[in-house]
Amino acid sequence: MNRFDAILFDMDGTLVPMDEQQFVKGYFSELAAVLCPYGLTPDQLVSSLWAGVGAMVQNDGSRTNEEVFWQVFAARAPEVDLEAVKAESAAFYSGRFHNARAYTRENPLAVHAVALARQKADRVVLATNPLFPANGQATRMSWVGLAPENFDLVTSYENERFCKPNPAYYRSICQRLGLQPQRCLMIGNDENEDMAAAAAAGLQGWLVTDCLIPCAERPWQGARGTFAQMVEYLECL
Repeated sequence: MNRFDAILFDMDGTLVPMDEQQFVKGYFSELAAVLCPYGLTPDQLVSSLWAGVGAMVQNDGSRTNEEVFWQVFAARAPEVDLEAVKAESAAFYSGRFHNARAYTRENPLAVHAVALARQKADRVVLATNPLFPANGQATRMSWVGLAPENFDLVTSYENERFCKPNPAYYRSICQRLGLQPQRCLMIGNDENEDMAAAAAAGLQGWLVTDCLIPCAERPWQGARGTFAQMVEYLECL
């Protein structure tokens, strides 16, 4: 029997190394170039995006994150053609979004880590915060040589009703795949969103420190190390 029912990976700052603030700034710049021509000012676009993100983070599970996001976005930008913006946004995440790769770094161990996880656990999950559509998740993972087919589940704003750091996000993954939380390992770089929230849902954790996002209020006391050290850990299981 494998030691774990599932191994879950965060993406931003874990599988895909990055400075999150730099990445968001560059990503928003690319998105503004395609959405502002629809009648949005750059400030209005950014405020609408953040309002939508905030609503998804607070989602109570009654609707998908996608539904929550676009309702809030539409309320902030009532003058735009929402269906046209949705269509342009969908095209963006499979196309121009690739330019945001410039704000990330290479990770030659990413493919190996996921392949190891496949050997050491019954399931492998890309537990990236479901704030992006599925094609946006696929684009980002492609920057380190991964594809949706490498995972049993990739969380996205279409298929999730919760977000990190809500422990319900991790519980929903376990329920969907029939997993015992205590037999699952979450690998991430954020002490709050990845470690504390997953632990609150009953999962084990490994904190990757290369692009560490600390949390003074909820410091992680468990396993930690560089991405390379995490790979060594998986190799020894």
